[in-house]
Amino acid sequence: MASSLTAAYATIAPCRTANFTTPRRSATRIRCIGWDPEGLLGPPQTGHIARREFQRRMESDAEAREAFERQIRQEKERRRALRQSRVVPDTPGELIEYFLDTEAQEIEFEIARLRPRLNEEFFSHLKFELGQLRFAVSKTQDTEDRLFELEALQKALMEGTEAYDKLQADLLKAKESLTKILTSKDVKATLLDMVEGNELNRSLLTLLDENIVTAQKDGEKQAVAFMEKLRGAMLKYMTV
Repeated sequence: MASSLTAAYATIAPCRTANFTTPRRSATRIRCIGWDPEGLLGPPQTGHIARREFQRRMESDAEAREAFERQIRQEKERRRALRQSRVVPDTPGELIEYFLDTEAQEIEFEIARLRPRLNEEFFSHLKFELGQLRFAVSKTQDTEDRLFELEALQKALMEGTEAYDKLQADLLKAKESLTKILTSKDVKATLLDMVEGNELNRSLLTLLDENIVTAQKDGEKQAVAFMEKLRGAMLKYMTV
């Protein structure tokens, strides 16, 4: 899913998880940075020079690299434990609060896990509460804050479910395409047909890579050799 989803959701999640008393409008946004994906090094530095300095440090300083990797492992373990400890509620209203209490970094995972629950009933409930807040006769600061965070949540969940559904559709199509190639009696002709149908794409290539890794772990050398050759052919046709 797009990093913009996490950034948008980060306007509401920190206030809930940190229990801040300041209005949710002022919550710090989480920015996507390629060289510190887990956000473990504090406030991100910007610019090419900062990224290159970080890369040089990781390449030259074994102790710093080991410490960084240890932090990554600890953060992953913390998130795994947090996921296991969270109890998914039963009602749409409780599910809204559940998402509001979800860390920004975890929103994509929760959308994927709870996609069946993010249905018409849930969004209707969310829309109904938003309507009540928007058209309330008397509005307090708490009302305004609640309206703000629910609007941000609605946007994040709608964009997130759309992205998740597209990802699943692309994955299903990629599986069908890969099966078509692997069972073909004339792979070259099949690839040419798929080029004409615009069926060769990055999703298919990613799925093939995953199959190569699995075959390597299982020691299937012939399968690996065949799929790597197939990968080279796919790249050739994809870049024509």
